[in-house]
Amino acid sequence: MSRVPPGTGWPDDPARPDTPVAHDPLEVAALAAGSETLAELTARQSVCRACPRLVEWRESVADVKRRAFAEETYWGRPIAGWGDDRPHTLIVGLAPAAHGGNRTGRIFTGDRSGDWLFASLYRTGLAVQETSVRAGDGQRLVGARMMAAVRCAPPANKPTPEERDSCFPWLTRELALVAESTRVVVALGGFAWQAVWPALRAAGYALPPRRPPFGHGVEVPLSYGKAPVTLLGCYHPSQQNTFTGRVTAPMLDAVFARAVELATAAGQDVPAHTADDRL
Repeated sequence: MSRVPPGTGWPDDPARPDTPVAHDPLEVAALAAGSETLAELTARQSVCRACPRLVEWRESVADVKRRAFAEETYWGRPIAGWGDDRPHTLIVGLAPAAHGGNRTGRIFTGDRSGDWLFASLYRTGLAVQETSVRAGDGQRLVGARMMAAVRCAPPANKPTPEERDSCFPWLTRELALVAESTRVVVALGGFAWQAVWPALRAAGYALPPRRPPFGHGVEVPLSYGKAPVTLLGCYHPSQQNTFTGRVTAPMLDAVFARAVELATAAGQDVPAHTADDRL
């Protein structure tokens, strides 16, 4: 089986056998716009089949597998947004990894990048466990939510502009559904920085007229209604970045600690968790 059928018992599967499926960009737009709740939206995200190249790739990877995971069942479906339903901080990435989220069924989970990311979220009080292994492992985000600009693992980690545009309504609707509580948006990498800018505008956030260049620690003031929102840039914790020292653990911690600080200053009720509290 090249993918996990919805509603067959995979932990935290948001979909059911009767969840409507988008087969082209027009259906994506209609199903995203018609999603009244996060639960409905994430279910529909997780069964999307609108991009033929991505569908073929994610399912072929789930069939062939990597040798280290040969005995595992791969998720093989789009990776839905995941985390707190009323987050103060959003974390936006590019797309799931072929043997990461595409295998484990959870965004940013099952590869070295995710190991770095979740360890930092744990140290800064945004996650209850230091590691994220796969869906159903007990991991939980605290005041944070993760989502990606493209929901399927792309070949060579490079979605096409058309695939990005097809996925755009999923991102826009998710941003809109959590807008009332959101005070910080962290963009992981330059692609996410570019992709989230028009999505935030479409979701009703007020943005400056020009998008500033991406950079680690760059802060851009936004707003949603009368509420202040800050867009933060963060280098992606890819293996290339972490191996070369372009990204270090203290650099990641600084960004997420700043996110918590900004959310608190904006009046959000941020739980005062410490590492010891979560043991």
